[in-house]
Amino acid sequence: MRIARPKVLGSALVVALCAAHSLLTPQVARTQSAPTTQPAPVTAIRAGRLVDPATGTTATNQIILVQGGRFTAIGANIAIPVGATVIDLSQLTVVPGLVDAHNHLALTYKEIPERNIYYLTYVLDDTPLRAIQAASNGIQMLASGFTIVRDMGNNGNYADIALRKAIEQGWLPGPTIIPSGLIIGGLGGQFSPTPEMAIDKKLVYPEYLEADTHDEIIKAVRQNALFGARVIKICVDCKPWGYTTDEIRLFISEAAKAGLKVEGHVQTVDGARRAVDAGIWSIAHDRGMNDSIHKVMANKRIFRAGTETPISLVGHQTPQRYEATVALLRNGWENKVPLTFSTDADYYVPGKTRGEVAIEFIETWKAAGIPAPDILKAMTIVGYEVSETQDTRGPIKVGMWADFIAVPGNPLLSIDALRNVQFVMKNGMVFKQGGVMTPGAFFNGGPVNGYNQR
Repeated sequence: MRIARPKVLGSALVVALCAAHSLLTPQVARTQSAPTTQPAPVTAIRAGRLVDPATGTTATNQIILVQGGRFTAIGANIAIPVGATVIDLSQLTVVPGLVDAHNHLALTYKEIPERNIYYLTYVLDDTPLRAIQAASNGIQMLASGFTIVRDMGNNGNYADIALRKAIEQGWLPGPTIIPSGLIIGGLGGQFSPTPEMAIDKKLVYPEYLEADTHDEIIKAVRQNALFGARVIKICVDCKPWGYTTDEIRLFISEAAKAGLKVEGHVQTVDGARRAVDAGIWSIAHDRGMNDSIHKVMANKRIFRAGTETPISLVGHQTPQRYEATVALLRNGWENKVPLTFSTDADYYVPGKTRGEVAIEFIETWKAAGIPAPDILKAMTIVGYEVSETQDTRGPIKVGMWADFIAVPGNPLLSIDALRNVQFVMKNGMVFKQGGVMTPGAFFNGGPVNGYNQR
């Protein structure tokens, strides 16, 4: 049954609503036209000493202001704003955040029986588990002062990129991750697979992308770029067939379309020569290095990620191999090759965090006779350059993201000062203070400071 609405009541309702609207609208309009925005809080740091690794100099009694996650003022006579949070580091040395230019956060194998038997990791640890391992390793790296980590493959099905996103979105603390995605190599990658493994592609993959032809090279680069890689890593000579100079150039040109650089895993002098002739961005590992290769690298400014494992990490270097490693590192320094601090850390050492394993690598640099200021420059300035963050993150300069650490002593005088990181700030957030990780850095309810930041 259809019931007619009373016309008078309907008209009265319209009039009442219009009157109410006329009364409420001005207030709503006033509220909308005058939004209240609070300025970001200011943090003021009293730095007893402030090191500039680029110049090898130290300033004393500095005030550093941080607001909105960035450095806003630095100097000796900076006024501290009323209401600012003041952090007293007057007894410490403030240093820019450190860089590990070659790590494997999503890979952790034991010394025995797993050493170099990566198959066990791939069989037993799925990608979600390895992403959690990577998150833990990233936190451990940050606690030791590494605010940037280039994660160079062996990450399951893109666990490194998942970690980068999680850190950027504020779900957990960690370094700025520069992920490579899957390592690209010829047939078999770095493995020596059985026919069953190679044909079925269940155990070898997704650790590697196979690319043996022109089209496969292009597709592999595009796949990594599509999924969020920030650098491309290739196996130059992991198998006898390797990549030619022209094929490496193809990698470089295709990666450049996505704004990416290429790092080459190199094992032989011939492979290193092909890589430097092609104009690669960086070379990982020192096995293909020699004096002539170093001279070309210095001339072309090709970065060296030598991954110089110290003899103190038992089981990873024979004395003979270690002596060669030390000699090659010193030769690279003498030839003025741009040296990065790179660890290739992918293993568990009882009693040490991943960050403590990484910092142990300074022993090789000391054994090579490299002065502390040059070691620190490799761990900071050159690290920012190879990571391509130097214009936004790394140096302690106004406008940069506020990443820095603080230590007793002065690493320009003794690089061992970096073994005792007491304070860490990342994106303006305190992660470690008084040598203890701060709980507040772990409990952010969703995307917060750091979202979509490199």
